[in-house]
Amino acid sequence: MAATTRRDVMAAVLDGYGRTYADEAGIRLRDAPEPLYRLLVLACLLSARIRAGVAVATSKELSAAGMRSAARTAEATWQQRVDALGRGGYRRYDERTATQLGDGAHLAIRRYGGDLRRLRRQADGDVARIERLLQDFPGLGPAGAEIFVREVQAVWPEAAPFFGAKALDGAHAVGLPTAPGSLLRLAGDTPPEVLAAALVRVSLDKAAPEAVQLAAHA
Repeated sequence: MAATTRRDVMAAVLDGYGRTYADEAGIRLRDAPEPLYRLLVLACLLSARIRAGVAVATSKELSAAGMRSAARTAEATWQQRVDALGRGGYRRYDERTATQLGDGAHLAIRRYGGDLRRLRRQADGDVARIERLLQDFPGLGPAGAEIFVREVQAVWPEAAPFFGAKALDGAHAVGLPTAPGSLLRLAGDTPPEVLAAALVRVSLDKAAPEAVQLAAHA
């Protein structure tokens, strides 16, 4: 039997885990106000100490309740936000997060007219500055800002390639290199946001390293 190569491992990672969180949440990511705002909310939800699946389900519930933009989220009552969070399973943090979402929506409107493309322009292509500006939103710390940038690189090319610590942890867990250039070469034509998301999923799933190695050997 031929020895397993790093390309085999990368193929197994991408086959098993290669999907962005925005895609899973039903966000058709474009450089436009509504999908960018929805991504901001998703990043906020994902950054809490809660399962990613619950955060994604809650993002969908907020969207289904009409809170797809900063304006609509600001118009919603606190109780409407709590109820949507609860339906998504985000009960442990629902009251605090409902307040943060309302405050964040008002901040997005006041500072950027509800359009995060203005945040991008204010940062002038500087990814570190984008991350700092994002952390002004309530509930969005360094981890949440990293999630946003990791996913938004699909439509903000100046952010690419962006992996972040969690993705590099995933690469290390399955014996892949942690240098971004090496990862991109092994991934071939796979977009960096998909590769990064796959590696993050690996890092969050304790069973993933073994599953990846078994798939790579198959």
